[in-house]
Amino acid sequence: MRPRICVVRAFGLRQSLDTVGAFVGPALAIGLMWLSASNFQAVFWVAVIPAFLAVALLVFVVDEPERPSGLRKVQSPLSVAELKRFGLAYWWIVGIAVVFSLARFSEAFLILRAQAVGLPVMLVPLVLVLMNVVYAFAAYPAGVLSDHVNRITILGVGFSLLTAADLVLGFTNGLTGVAAGVALWGLHMGFTQGLLATLVADTAPPELRGTAYGMFNLLSGLALLIASVLAGALWESVGPESTFFGAALFTAIALVGLAATRRIAPTVGQRANV
Repeated sequence: MRPRICVVRAFGLRQSLDTVGAFVGPALAIGLMWLSASNFQAVFWVAVIPAFLAVALLVFVVDEPERPSGLRKVQSPLSVAELKRFGLAYWWIVGIAVVFSLARFSEAFLILRAQAVGLPVMLVPLVLVLMNVVYAFAAYPAGVLSDHVNRITILGVGFSLLTAADLVLGFTNGLTGVAAGVALWGLHMGFTQGLLATLVADTAPPELRGTAYGMFNLLSGLALLIASVLAGALWESVGPESTFFGAALFTAIALVGLAATRRIAPTVGQRANV
């Protein structure tokens, strides 16, 4: 199997495995809370076990890959000179990710939306379970598909799915509609998260990929924080529906930027032919 062609498939598999824990964890927490008669301390002590196992795997099983020979040595990766080496394609992808992050506020608002239409507090974790189940099942197939077609096209599908999720969550007045919106939200994550990470790798210089991911996550994280603050302000001042309609607007802007990628950086997102 040729490794270069399977880059997105690998990212998709990583996202799927990561997300399996995200829905198994809350599901186990619900069961443990029931078994322990809502003993929070006992539940958190059980949660320590997989944390230690993860650290043990990192220390004793995972090997650091060797740095490829021939790469230029970087003395100061955050210097202006080094940041200029990223080029227009990288910064364009980061800009799209930032705008897209403004549409992806905290999943806590999905829970609030479910409660607003009548979901009992005891069943609130099921919102995250549903979202992450769909996310986990979508991430790997989306990665496989993206190894065979243009990645910008698949990413556009993901952006469109988020728009659909926002509109459903904005217009719905019942639990069925919320469930559909949450499922679409999880589906969009499967089609976007691994792909955005892959496009960063595609557009960054090999010797600066660590810095590229750091900058990408820093700016996206700041945008996500701003998005959650704006979402909360809209929720309180206008109403729950306005929060999701505002997110749909930001997603549409990101989709326009994504469409312009074919003109500004035509080679970005193309399947590797090696």
